[in-house]
Amino acid sequence: MTTNTTDLWHHYGRTRAATDRTVPEAFHWTWSQDGGPGPEALGDLTGRVVGDLGSGAARHAAHLVVHHEPAQVIAVDVSPAQYEMATDLFGHLAPRLRIMPSDVVDHLHAMPDTYDVLYSVFGAVDFADPRELLPAASAALRPGGRLGFSTLAHYLSGAPAQPDVVAADIPAKTPDGEATMMRRWVLQEHVWTKVLDEAGFTDISTDVLPAAKGGQRTADTLLVTAFRPA
Repeated sequence: MTTNTTDLWHHYGRTRAATDRTVPEAFHWTWSQDGGPGPEALGDLTGRVVGDLGSGAARHAAHLVVHHEPAQVIAVDVSPAQYEMATDLFGHLAPRLRIMPSDVVDHLHAMPDTYDVLYSVFGAVDFADPRELLPAASAALRPGGRLGFSTLAHYLSGAPAQPDVVAADIPAKTPDGEATMMRRWVLQEHVWTKVLDEAGFTDISTDVLPAAKGGQRTADTLLVTAFRPA
């Protein structure tokens, strides 16, 4: 995986960035971004080195830097447009917030035994092959380190998640606005548990967070946590 490919995230978040430059007051795992548990799912972040995998505009990372006491949060995203947006919005939070333009799997391979905590909120865990990303994440964590991620519990159409490690093609747009496709992994709970176990994780926990009733963005969220063995 390389960074010199078409930036399919070029348009994402631009409308909000034009009007909302604030650091979020809350950290949400859910698809609707309006409920569910907060960063306590990642444990005590005080003095920790934390990585946001597929950080987009780095809003979650900025929240952790401002409202918690991590040693550093490293926000990693492959999209040049997202890197530029995140830097414009939250570059002033450096050096405790470090914004990196990189393929997430490549970054993890380059950072062995570095992180205390890694997380993804509908980020890289959704869009990178878990058979590549999860072993890299395990190696990048220090012994005893924690991985937490939220992902779709089912397809946005309502179709059930995959019973095996299989990606689906979903609609996307090029920077020029042309229609194209990208891969997304929407897997059943037991499949995530299996692939995490194969990647070397232990103490794997899954929890389905129901969609907010009456919301416009309705989808159940699967929240997963796991640990690199100590």
